Amino acid sequence: MNTKMRYGILGLLALVALYTGTWAYFAPEAWHENFPGFGLSWLPQLGPYNEHLAKDTGAMFLALAVLTLIALRDVRNNRLVQITGAVWLVFNVLHFSYHVQHLAMYGTRDQVLNAVTLSALVLLSALLLVPLGPARRGDAR
Repeated sequence: MNTKMRYGILGLLALVALYTGTWAYFAPEAWHENFPGFGLSWLPQLGPYNEHLAKDTGAMFLALAVLTLIALRDVRNNRLVQITGAVWLVFNVLHFSYHVQHLAMYGTRDQVLNAVTLSALVLLSALLLVPLGPARRGDAR
């Protein structure tokens, strides 16, 4: 693992958290009806709209964004980045586990997108557990 990879992974996770968290917290009904966006809608199939649940989800994602942005500012801190990765990994493994058990309610395209997207988030989270390699001469970390 090097710092460029860490920047990329943490940056992507921060964007996911900010995108989802901001939308879910500040426009919960629109989030429920239209998430993940881009012409897709994955939440109504899972049950009726619940403002409390949507806003709590948004708050959780915003909290993940804060943790991730703190780690992004100190990517050389193995402990901080690994803690951030562990927190994301717990969430993403449980999130993935739930959704793969409920794919039948979606069409093939949405099944594939759910499985690919959520498994990629698990992988990215796990990669944050890898410590930085030893500094090499001329290494732009």
